Amino acid sequence: MSAYLATIPSPDRGVWHLGPIPIRAYALCIIAGIIVAIWWGERRWIARGGTKGTVVDIAVFAVPFGLVGGRLYHVITDPELYFTEGRNPWNAFAIWDGGLGIWGAIALGAVGALIACRRKGIPLPAMADAIAPGIVVAQAIGRIGNYFNQELYGAHTDLPWGLEVYQRFNPDDPNNLLNGVATGHIPLPESPVHPTFLYELLWNLLVALLVVWADRQFKLGHGRAFALYVAGYTVGRGWIEMMRTDTANHILGLRVNVWTSILLFLGAVAYFVLAARRGPREAPELLVGKDAVTPSPEAAPNSPSDAAPDSPSDSPAESAEEPEHAKVAAEAPAAEKPASDAATSAEEPKKTDES
Repeated sequence: MSAYLATIPSPDRGVWHLGPIPIRAYALCIIAGIIVAIWWGERRWIARGGTKGTVVDIAVFAVPFGLVGGRLYHVITDPELYFTEGRNPWNAFAIWDGGLGIWGAIALGAVGALIACRRKGIPLPAMADAIAPGIVVAQAIGRIGNYFNQELYGAHTDLPWGLEVYQRFNPDDPNNLLNGVATGHIPLPESPVHPTFLYELLWNLLVALLVVWADRQFKLGHGRAFALYVAGYTVGRGWIEMMRTDTANHILGLRVNVWTSILLFLGAVAYFVLAARRGPREAPELLVGKDAVTPSPEAAPNSPSDAAPDSPSDSPAESAEEPEHAKVAAEAPAAEKPASDAATSAEEPKKTDES
């Protein structure tokens, strides 16, 4: 009993059913992460001088592209899960059962963001800087979905924060334990294990803090905040990936995702250094999209207090008459009779039309 209390228990399931509708914890975590990334990215974009609503418009393109890219990366790097004997190839489309590769999501999501940024006339690197910390926090939230799916954990451990993993049963489909239920809390032989999903969750939050701090301290621009996110994330992902025990393909003794992390880290550091040559952060006026609403040049002040001291009167006739009145009053003799005033008034419209 004391050993159990010194570990982290796993949920007994990752899927609940609302009638015929499955409610999946993994999907809910992905959706929550996307919402947080958009909300925070929007705030950062506006603070930099961008137009409100731009990040939402970009997300309309980037999110679908990212989901497709994430799934493609997962299927390409682990094809044996779907295309070997006894496997169902159609499960490659079952994104709700888990399996998203972050690098595919970032790569294809960037393509969608690029399309949207060009349509709006704003620089993609500046947008990437704005959404960088939100993306890594979204990844942290997504790791909670791995917890509910009871997946992507490490080897056996006796540490106090070891994760208890249980046998799950699915009478409808014995081969699909992801949708099963842990009845009786029967531990798996390797339990307790390293909660690598938790390690990555905490690491991602630290990376988000690092990006926010560095961005405020050094006013990063031209994609450098995003590059810092990639470099920071890959450092943690590399060593955490080597702790995982789930099935993965290897190249020269290392998991594919470890090699990907190494290459992306080097690329991110190189970009971070080279992009500094482009100078200070982008000017706020460059972040205003070409479809942004601007004040009409025809708008005029509604009250005298709003007008400039030397601005003309609202009425063209009045502005033409006032100098004429002053001129006539100055030239008229002091003893001139009222009749001459009438004659002068009769001439004023004619002078106004000629001016």
